[in-house]
Amino acid sequence: MPLITDLPNIVANLPSYKRARFERLMRLDASQGECVIPDSMREWTLKHFGSIEAVQHQNILRITNVWTWEGAVYNPIRGMRPVEMTTRLRSRNDRRPTMVPQSSVVGRPSSPPSPPPEDVFAEPLKTTAADVFGRVQGQYCISTGNIARWEGQHAVLIFNEFDPLKFTRAHLRDYFRTSLEWAQLAHAQEPRARYFIWTWNGGVKGGASIPHAHAQMALAQGMHYGRIEQLRHAAVAYRAQHGSNYFEDIVAAHADVGLAFEVAGLPALAYLPALRAKDTWVIGRAFDEQLADGLCDVLRVLIDQANMGAFNVAVLMPPLFADASVADYGADEDWSDFPVIARIVDRGSPAMLSSDIGALDIFAHQVNPVDPFGLVEILRPACADGKVSQTSS
Repeated sequence: MPLITDLPNIVANLPSYKRARFERLMRLDASQGECVIPDSMREWTLKHFGSIEAVQHQNILRITNVWTWEGAVYNPIRGMRPVEMTTRLRSRNDRRPTMVPQSSVVGRPSSPPSPPPEDVFAEPLKTTAADVFGRVQGQYCISTGNIARWEGQHAVLIFNEFDPLKFTRAHLRDYFRTSLEWAQLAHAQEPRARYFIWTWNGGVKGGASIPHAHAQMALAQGMHYGRIEQLRHAAVAYRAQHGSNYFEDIVAAHADVGLAFEVAGLPALAYLPALRAKDTWVIGRAFDEQLADGLCDVLRVLIDQANMGAFNVAVLMPPLFADASVADYGADEDWSDFPVIARIVDRGSPAMLSSDIGALDIFAHQVNPVDPFGLVEILRPACADGKVSQTSS
């Protein structure tokens, strides 16, 4: 199996037209880092990294998408760093840290989380607000108007299941179906609201303020959200310059170097300029059951086989409704090539005391401890054979 630091050689050995396609999308910058390990650190270094030589002579690869300016820095050594862990998360006074190698961190807790003494989402009809047009009840979820909004039309989709790591294809299909029904009601309430986004912060480490599993959905007006507009503008500029579909070329470039796979009949990839660890895309045609199946299968593999215990999901798509005026719509908006993308990232073990995001991630390039080649070695066979576990355990 290749390593991420082998990528420059992989690209260099591609057929010329594939290499040209990759290089017009991505820039690779390789560097070598050297340090001196004193005798006093040799035992500690061997314990945590397994090799003095590997630490003293490190290979670093920086990958940049030259159209969106997303970027990631890879160094296999960073995945071996010791991290401070705790099995008690309730209060600072309860924490009893231990140091373990990051490569040995198992994301999912050994036992399912227990609901807190006060689970405000346990009885949503009694303890949550409703949208002015009412709620949407699904088989496994219910919508509620967000009481602290970041958009005029903004709702929480509360799952019946408390544990964010317990779900099947049936759950995801129902979540999508219920969310679409909510979006239609929200659009009827405010016809200018037409830019839909669906997000899911899985677990407290994923950014959820309430531990009971839930997703969020919003319908914006005026223009889409900034990161989605950035992606659209990049795709439009890419097509104008190269006469090619940006998203199809992104999939093809990842396939050329061995980082694409198929799930539920849809193309998927481990994205090189990753926002966080395990940045995985599923490329769909609509916010529909097929995309729900693909998202479910990838999430299940990442949780059950790749040690993911907290995550962020977003579904990015063109405007859901196209009946606004030209003035509202924007005469220059071109969404013709834009697919529906379910994007997943790992947010680190719930037992880690430290955050998974630092200053470099926020202000410069993302630092990624997970090799995408190793990730695809898990995802490709598990998703291709159609035998992804559909249990919710």
